[in-house]
Amino acid sequence: MRFRDRRQAGVELAGALRARQQAGALPDPVVLALPRGGVAVAREVAAALHAPLDVLVVRKIGAPFQEELGVGAMAGDEVPLLDEDALRHLRIGETALAPVIERERAELRRRERLYRQGRPAPDLRGRTVIVVDDGLATGSTARAALRSVRRQDPGRVVLAAPVCSREAAELMRAEADEVVSLHVPAAFMAVGLWYEDFGQLTDEDVLEALHVH
Repeated sequence: MRFRDRRQAGVELAGALRARQQAGALPDPVVLALPRGGVAVAREVAAALHAPLDVLVVRKIGAPFQEELGVGAMAGDEVPLLDEDALRHLRIGETALAPVIERERAELRRRERLYRQGRPAPDLRGRTVIVVDDGLATGSTARAALRSVRRQDPGRVVLAAPVCSREAAELMRAEADEVVSLHVPAAFMAVGLWYEDFGQLTDEDVLEALHVH
């Protein structure tokens, strides 16, 4: 099962979530997209659920010598969520990781300022918060996002993604009240393999999606 693009994946995911909403499982929803890729999916979800759409900026923390090798993630001004086992295995100490965290924190704040355009973050207290991404491989950024949401006293937390690895799905069930994924393949490899068009989105794409909604 492959999706044509993020929009089609969003429409299909929205259908599954709409059915849950009609069954009464998603009262007072607000949709939070993990930018950039999750925004194109979340836009369709928010429209189908008639729910407000906003972003939850999360940044992966990469190893100092190989940025693509994730060793943690962070959301907002919160303490980074680090993979202690990976850090021990790679022999990475706090001193070596500090510049990476500082750089990612700066980029996180830049994106929050740009995407929000002065708007305050939504009040999540008592609401059903649906966190949406375009796919989950390891789940590290989603876990940081979910923990950030949990601290804001929501009524219910749902993680939704068109495709998800089995490992990430299992991990996320310990963090969210419900995990909704259309496809959990046995052999996952990478999120992009499950899309025919997996082009990178820009800041302008994110702003356009938020503005249109």
